[in-house]
Amino acid sequence: MKLLKPTAEFFIPDQKPVDEAIKRTTHMSIAAHQDDIEIMAYDGIIKCFNNLNNFFFGVVVTNGSGSARDGEYAKYTDEEMIQVRKLEQKKAAYLGEFGALALLDHPSKEVKDPKNTAIEVEMRKLIEAAKPEVLYTHNLADKHDTHIGVTTKVIRALRSMKKEDRPKKVYGCEVWRDLDWMIDSEKVRFNVSAHPNLAAGLVEVFDSQIAGGKRYDLATMGRRLANATYSESHSIDKANYVSFAMDLTPLIEDDNLDIISYVTSYIERFNKDVKDRIGKML
Repeated sequence: MKLLKPTAEFFIPDQKPVDEAIKRTTHMSIAAHQDDIEIMAYDGIIKCFNNLNNFFFGVVVTNGSGSARDGEYAKYTDEEMIQVRKLEQKKAAYLGEFGALALLDHPSKEVKDPKNTAIEVEMRKLIEAAKPEVLYTHNLADKHDTHIGVTTKVIRALRSMKKEDRPKKVYGCEVWRDLDWMIDSEKVRFNVSAHPNLAAGLVEVFDSQIAGGKRYDLATMGRRLANATYSESHSIDKANYVSFAMDLTPLIEDDNLDIISYVTSYIERFNKDVKDRIGKML
């Protein structure tokens, strides 16, 4: 399989041939940046970790050149950061026992361009080759434009495929906005308590981000802990760590379903829920 960018590459931790490695995929994540997969798709990683029947395929769309940097990385050029972040992502793929990793190496501006359909075609080819049962990407209420650019392209790529070849489930996960604003019953809840050492290690691998001024390691584990504790007010915790997602599957089951209306309907129902709760007390 040939990727669009000459600098793009596949990385197969167990050194299987690329086509063979991709075909065994059961769980797949398409994410904007290096470390997004480890933050948002840990549910898929642990479902495949040390499992001979499930295999995880991670796809990172951008090259990471615009990442924040400080400390020892403060003077790194964009090109140097690209190489550092590629290496970090490969380390995470090895640690997490990914079945395959694809680094597409696109600049963020191309991902955010709605007229750039070439990236959608590239995504479609990867999904068709992998045929995952489950696909994780960013949620459509994320506040990072590049994340939204990835997810809208993922949806369009899926809609261009034959329905029988599409994943059974597509989830939009938390990164640059949590899903506290969704009604609890409408959240997809992932118990991600398994292997907490692995969960922490996968994010800690990205030293350029942590030492560079962003404590994603603490924030990620903290959010999962908070989700587990605060998701239920009248019962004891059923999990140590929880991550939430928005179910995007209806958007690939009905190609005519409007993306904006689908997301804003969640907000409208949350708005009604808040009004109703206050109204009962007045």
